Amino acid sequence: MTAKNASKEPAPAMIEAEGLSKYYGEFAAIKDVSFSIAQGEVVAFLGPNGAGKSTTMKLLTGYLAPSAGTARIAGYHMGTDRLAGSARLGYLPENGPLYLDMTPRGLLQFFADARGLSAERKNQRIGDVIEMCDLAGVLGKPIGKLSRGYRQRVGMAQVLLHEPDVLILDEPTAGLDPNQIHEVRETIRKLGRKKTILLSTHILQEVEAMASRVLFINEGQLVFDGPIAKIVGDGKSLDEYFRQLTGAPT
Repeated sequence: MTAKNASKEPAPAMIEAEGLSKYYGEFAAIKDVSFSIAQGEVVAFLGPNGAGKSTTMKLLTGYLAPSAGTARIAGYHMGTDRLAGSARLGYLPENGPLYLDMTPRGLLQFFADARGLSAERKNQRIGDVIEMCDLAGVLGKPIGKLSRGYRQRVGMAQVLLHEPDVLILDEPTAGLDPNQIHEVRETIRKLGRKKTILLSTHILQEVEAMASRVLFINEGQLVFDGPIAKIVGDGKSLDEYFRQLTGAPT
């Protein structure tokens, strides 16, 4: 087979949900959710409040155990190989917990040690994420004294510290002002050149700037999985599609 005729190898799946369900008694938080995200994709996860976005993300990361189904990160089963999967994963939950009495530098040193980074790599990576998340001006301040925007940057720096291949970001721009949202968006776009990213957001106008594909979830079930270009090609805005798929009045 010549190089001209050779087919390009498909990118490996880095995030996989296979029939994921989570029940609390008879209530289904999510039911039979399946999708796969390939290496290098940036995918937006959309849906109304209570639709199951955060639950799905927690199942993917191994934070919650599914009632049924399987979650894999970089090929690792998050039920049986969670430590191996977590080594490839960076997870930023909505309003992620931070140690408010610690400084950003102290927090990063703590997590670098917890991740088992060598002294040389620890110093290099802390310097890298401080620059990437623009934290140099607040390194010595208690996190509890920082603005919400800076706290979000500290959380993002912690997520990136061990150079994960996969990022799962739950509302990474929540509570940020327009300038801060722009900064986070640009950071995500840069990261998306090399990493696989799944992010949830309520800011629909930001989705086209960050993602090429969108997943819609409603009442615990996946109702759409496709490229943003398809929605735009159908002559609809994301807002119109969101309302159509979630049953909201137009």
